Amino acid sequence: MSIHDEVNRRKTFAIISHPDAGKTTLTERLLLFGNLIRSAGTVKAKKSGKFATSDWMEIEKQRGISVTSSVMNFPYDGYQVNILDTPGHEDFSEDTYRTLTAVDSVVMIIDATKGIEAQTKKLFKVCRMRGIPIFTFINKLDREGREPLDLLEEIEQVLDIETYPMNWPAGMGKGFLGVFDRHGKQFVQYHGNEDESVIPYSELDHSEHEELTSNLTYQAASDELSLLDEAGDQFSIDDVLSGKQTPVFFGSALAPFGVETFFDTFISMAPAPAPRKSTEGVIQPDNPDFSGFIFKIQANMNPAHRDRVAFLRVCSGKFERGLNVKLARTNKMIKLAQSQQFVASSRDSIEEAYAGDIIGIYDPNVYQIGDTLVEGKEHFEYDELPQFPPEQFKKVIATNVMKSKQFKKGIDQLVQEGAIQLYKDYRAESYILGAVGELQYEVFQYRMKNEYNVEVMFEPIGERIPRWLKSDQVDKSLFDERNMLVRDRENNYVVLFKNDFSLRWFKDKNPKIELIDLFEVNQYDQTY
Repeated sequence: MSIHDEVNRRKTFAIISHPDAGKTTLTERLLLFGNLIRSAGTVKAKKSGKFATSDWMEIEKQRGISVTSSVMNFPYDGYQVNILDTPGHEDFSEDTYRTLTAVDSVVMIIDATKGIEAQTKKLFKVCRMRGIPIFTFINKLDREGREPLDLLEEIEQVLDIETYPMNWPAGMGKGFLGVFDRHGKQFVQYHGNEDESVIPYSELDHSEHEELTSNLTYQAASDELSLLDEAGDQFSIDDVLSGKQTPVFFGSALAPFGVETFFDTFISMAPAPAPRKSTEGVIQPDNPDFSGFIFKIQANMNPAHRDRVAFLRVCSGKFERGLNVKLARTNKMIKLAQSQQFVASSRDSIEEAYAGDIIGIYDPNVYQIGDTLVEGKEHFEYDELPQFPPEQFKKVIATNVMKSKQFKKGIDQLVQEGAIQLYKDYRAESYILGAVGELQYEVFQYRMKNEYNVEVMFEPIGERIPRWLKSDQVDKSLFDERNMLVRDRENNYVVLFKNDFSLRWFKDKNPKIELIDLFEVNQYDQTY
């Protein structure tokens, strides 16, 4: 099979949602279809003890949340599927945003009882900015929820995207009968207890289905469907792939119901790997030379070996174990002798991969998030990954000074994962951690204790407003505790302003000093 054919077999997508909308539960169902697991776990598995496969970190099992993106690879119906299950909690948004740079489409899950929630809006906005096709799964139809037409209207008004329902529900909660599958032209009947049956439209008028078709709930849904057929938007795969229209599926991941029909339709429509922008122009996925970029680094996936794994999105060509590649940032050659594919924390060696695949490569502490790896004589780098300034800052201290070596190692490795950011006070050399939210500090503290055997404590310095400085504009006499001068991991100068008043006062007094806001720039010159 040619590289072109292999690339077209790849379907690489992320699953995004607000917390508790059912993202990880849906992922488990898809793993069942890929024959990777025998029974689906849940995020909160106190009774069964069967936790979600994608929630592999111990703290995820204890807290019932996803705090890191997971990768799962498996073959399905002639395709090679790469699923990235992302954290729903807003404190881990940056991990999710970077993950979205590595996918070709997105499945957005919406809770039918709650509709669009805050985190859904944020993630959708990122997808829209990147032009990522979005497929919507409205979940929890086995519970009483909002009217389907209301949900579609909310999606169109709040997210400003056209909707096209691929199926249409008949009832919900205890009165849920099933869905009209508009794509497959069949009614999928829900019988409860993970049981469903399929009735082609052409057979619905047969006498054996009279009990169903005479049901008032069924008839009301049929009338709504007729209205959609006459007055609703027309389906356009071009609009879907350009991010202007989202196909909408109704179902229940937990029941489960409608998931397999959804997945079959989604896989047939989802785009294959697309060309990628680089510093040397657009790189085609079937370019014979291998290239890719690192979008995530994870320490201690195997606690017994204290290993570091870099997650790499293959963007072009064919990867083969033992391949010699160039790290574009340093121009050094590296042999990729250890490569793996994933089901969350479970790993198998992989001999080859193609554009669209997500693989893990052993990191001997040389990679950084955003690094580009290329084969051959070409030298280019893929677009920089988005960076986001933290909103909270705390000094971190080891409670046992005798463990300073483990303390520094733990900080270095966990910070390199990108989930939390490190700053140093230029005077006292104290460590300051910046994060989007409080939960990141809890996870950091937990992992320092359990993975590095170091207990840490925090000294809050409050919410701060970070602004980056050019090194030739730094006058250290201008800064104090209110306007704290620190250095980031790349030794760039950063000012942590106490509040908006302090920031405005500083600007008024020092108009010639340029203050750089990462929210506006989203990247900055590494030569500062």
